[in-house]
Amino acid sequence: MRVGFIGIGAIGWPMATTLVKAGHDVVAYDTDRERLARFAAEHHCRAASGLAEAAGNDVVILMLPNGEIVRQVVLKAEDGAFMKAVRPGSIVIDMGSSDALGTRALGATLRERSVALIDAPVSKRATVFAASGTPQATTSAIPMVIMIGGDDAAAIAKAKPLLAQIGDTLFETGALGSGHAVKALNNYASAASHVALAESLLAAERFGLDAKTVIDVINVSTGRSFVSEVLFKKQQENPDFKAGFSIGLFAKDIKNAVELISAVHLDAPVARLVGERWALARDRLGAAADLAAAVPAWDDDLPT
Repeated sequence: MRVGFIGIGAIGWPMATTLVKAGHDVVAYDTDRERLARFAAEHHCRAASGLAEAAGNDVVILMLPNGEIVRQVVLKAEDGAFMKAVRPGSIVIDMGSSDALGTRALGATLRERSVALIDAPVSKRATVFAASGTPQATTSAIPMVIMIGGDDAAAIAKAKPLLAQIGDTLFETGALGSGHAVKALNNYASAASHVALAESLLAAERFGLDAKTVIDVINVSTGRSFVSEVLFKKQQENPDFKAGFSIGLFAKDIKNAVELISAVHLDAPVARLVGERWALARDRLGAAADLAAAVPAWDDDLPT
């Protein structure tokens, strides 16, 4: 299958690599031309000279940081090159962490061109974190969950075999935007656990407790979670451990979740507070800081 792949970043690189290894004709595109050239040379695939070359394929996958960038790329960048080149009957798959409401709006625009939009964001499974949180491409699918939303059943049926070559665990979540909604809510649940664990450990250390012992207790007791068992434990074992995801992107995901919760008129004060805590971590440590390094951002004294 001819696949345009836009966004050869830390996650996009191994995802696109799996498609090359699976025998697809991949046309890669990234605004980082040096990185794009390295990818094309390493995998003997085509590097698109512009968005039009990537958009004019059977399936176009976008792995970009947020929905605003996705909409910019699809609708406006390079003088609207994507919309001019995308073909009726093709499928566009947004695999980044876009906002669900924006995804629905973009889907309506593409539908006017007889182009189906599918949202299929990803979440890494625990097995990805054996050494670090950055997935590695092999000849098999990456240990990732893919959440698939869409309104066109035929397009989803066509896309699923392709997606199954990228990630090993697929869920159909419902209508267009539902995949992005589930991803945002999943990350919110993880983010809330991360903040609670951080506060537990900071309090434990101030009380004179051994942080490693506290995590060991939590990991065999009722406080156990992915965050305690994988992220915190691995960082204790290796201070240089990287989760492979930036605080800035995570804060954006939680903002998406908070906005989604507000849009359905649910009063969720914990969600608002968790969003504030991650925005604080981003502002104090920098958006590029790794997720695993967030705890010091919250090590504050009570006001006097």
